Amino acid sequence: MTKSAYPPIEEIGAWTDAYFNRTKETVAKWGDATVTYALFLRRPCISAPRLAFDWLEAVMAARGTAVNIDLRYPEGKWVGAGEPIAYITGSLVALVDLETILLQKLGPACVAAYNAYSMAADLPNVSFLAMDARHCAGTEMADMMAYAASVGSDRAKRKHGAVGFIGNATNATAHYFGQERGFGTMPHALIGYAGSTVRAAEMFHEVHPDAKLTVLVDYFGKEVSDSLAVCERFSGLAADGRLAVRIDTSGGRYLEGLDPPSSYAVLERYVPAAIRGYRDESELRYLIGTGVSAAAIHHLREQLDKAGFSKVGIVASSGFSPVKCRIMALAKAPVNIIGTGSYLPEKWSETYATADIVDYDGQPRVKVGREFLLRR
Repeated sequence: MTKSAYPPIEEIGAWTDAYFNRTKETVAKWGDATVTYALFLRRPCISAPRLAFDWLEAVMAARGTAVNIDLRYPEGKWVGAGEPIAYITGSLVALVDLETILLQKLGPACVAAYNAYSMAADLPNVSFLAMDARHCAGTEMADMMAYAASVGSDRAKRKHGAVGFIGNATNATAHYFGQERGFGTMPHALIGYAGSTVRAAEMFHEVHPDAKLTVLVDYFGKEVSDSLAVCERFSGLAADGRLAVRIDTSGGRYLEGLDPPSSYAVLERYVPAAIRGYRDESELRYLIGTGVSAAAIHHLREQLDKAGFSKVGIVASSGFSPVKCRIMALAKAPVNIIGTGSYLPEKWSETYATADIVDYDGQPRVKVGREFLLRR
């Protein structure tokens, strides 16, 4: 079996719901039927079915049984709530025990693709890095989420001319973004090991001299001071546009030099409209609150430019969800790259995909209340 056929055929029974296994045995005794399943989600999403259907086709091929997939919404298409993404037709005996695993592979990918799309569409001039791997429940989920980000990103590129997701954090899934390797330079651990932000940058650059240098600058709570120190130390890279600073400031404090009044003042200078309308609590936090706020990004950009480092990029991370990205767009935050794992679905219940049989041996039939799934 190929990687896309995990779990392998001999383990399917152990991972599927018991009632599907018992139904398989019952139908095998009383006579098979040709059935059609409708697959759908109860919320809007972006169609991201490739991994699910690759697995389905691999299993059916191993079972020596044909399956027909009528894909109503090709990969990357917007799908409305309750609209069947696809109809699947084949042997009931061969299909019935696959529903559990098939839905596991379909729903989360479609919702993550929707989130990645909305983020990239709201910030079309910003590059995104998929940093979700550390938040995933195992490598199979990490593979699925990287695939989903690429699908959502591609739609944003087509529809909005967005830069979208340019890469991700791990080598294993870099291929989804047309890359050979994952992106990233240093975690907080390297800063702690080196004992100073500048020294960590020197160590990294000596080992990786050809890599674009992105330095994490919030470890000591001196985002501005350490950014300027790094820029002075690597002035040549700064002038060539090969240096960036990354802020991942904890939500428990303000970025160096800011507090509530000064955060308001920064936005008043650059985007006064962003703070003059009604904002709820979460929107205000993203605008002028602690952590990596819009005010924090504007402030850091202002300080870099004043010091003559206008070509130094800003990379931001820490909780960049679809909502936070929308607020960053509203505030015209001058960020170059966003590292995010927060396109992962926040409410897992929204990822639940559902399958219903809508046809038995050519006779349309579905449970009451699901007539909208019947093929037209």
